[in-house]
Amino acid sequence: MLWKTVLLLALVSQVLVLENGLLRTPPMGWLAWERFRCNVNCDEDPKNCISERLFMEMADRLAQDGWRDLGYTYLNIDDCWIGGRDDNGHLVPDAKRFPNGIAFLADYAHSLGLKLGIYEDVGNFTCMGYPGTTLDKVTQDAQTFAQWKVDMLKLDGCFSTPEERAKGYPMMAAALNATGRPIAFSCSWPAYEGGLPPKVNYSLLIDTCNLWRNYDDIQDSWRSVLSILDWFVDHQDILQPVAGPGHWNDPDMLLIGNFGLSFEQARAQMALWTVLAAPLFMSTDLRTMSAQNMDILQNPLMIKINQDPLGIQGRRILKEKSYIEVYMRPLAGYSYALVFFSRRTDMPYHYRTSLTQLNFTGSGLHEAQNVYTGDVISGLRTETNFTVVINPSGVVMWYLYPVRKLGSPQQ
Repeated sequence: MLWKTVLLLALVSQVLVLENGLLRTPPMGWLAWERFRCNVNCDEDPKNCISERLFMEMADRLAQDGWRDLGYTYLNIDDCWIGGRDDNGHLVPDAKRFPNGIAFLADYAHSLGLKLGIYEDVGNFTCMGYPGTTLDKVTQDAQTFAQWKVDMLKLDGCFSTPEERAKGYPMMAAALNATGRPIAFSCSWPAYEGGLPPKVNYSLLIDTCNLWRNYDDIQDSWRSVLSILDWFVDHQDILQPVAGPGHWNDPDMLLIGNFGLSFEQARAQMALWTVLAAPLFMSTDLRTMSAQNMDILQNPLMIKINQDPLGIQGRRILKEKSYIEVYMRPLAGYSYALVFFSRRTDMPYHYRTSLTQLNFTGSGLHEAQNVYTGDVISGLRTETNFTVVINPSGVVMWYLYPVRKLGSPQQ
């Protein structure tokens, strides 16, 4: 009798756990919301409204301008795509703005080597007032998304109760699994519960979602970036251990290419999001991207670090009185990402330190490559003093790697 109970429990747990094998590294791609919001006025603004045309043009850019080949493969629809439900209760897109339907867009994305993401909400309505996925619609909507060949679902939490969220998110994870189609699951659940235990059970989240929004929506400003960073740092002892392959903390979209960040701040957001093992979802107009911003977002070494197979989220390790902060992320091959970040607003700061002061131990020899300039700093022992010059609200980022492992013969 006991083994039957154990078997039953095992079967139940399999149903409830998100076992889709997806997102072993943080997802990368493009998301409509921050830049294009809920612009549905296609009569006056046909190039920038939430429509089939917008997503097809962004898909073209992802495929043709090098993004896809660097890993930016998700083309994600956000709110304001829904036209309503048909007579059978199935979701349908807005017929005027998406005349060919979502399956057509998915096929178009797939033909370019991309993946399509879509948006819904576990409440009565989406955040912008479109029909939501109530508990009685979870299975039907999951099947609809699978039939459309969608590759990711972002499930928001507006107009829902804590009880509905506690039921709805695990129900949707199980429903997506049951379709047989691999659909990555992005949850906004913790953001609606304050982001922290005891209201947020991160062990349950790991078993339910591939990534989750913990905190406020990002806005196109440096102040917004800093507020999110501060929250992540303040709670890094809780957040850092729960991230890993298949389950990521999501500090929200990249603003690079929009209006609110300076060049230094854009480089800083990219470096800090990378050291936090964050999803890299651009939300900008790829059709008008400057070469300078493209260089930031397409930096190959930055992307290599973000996509490191260990999947360990970095953390802040030092906060100096000089308003310099140091972040570190362990990487495969006994390597590390180091970010020296300045919160100063006066002038470039000469920050002098050593690996010992950054709590490195051992006597191995290291090199560091500056992620943005490509310069290589050789001959680094733990006691070696070095100086990095960090611009106001900017970063210096190093990829630090051992020249030889401790105990191996000298070459």
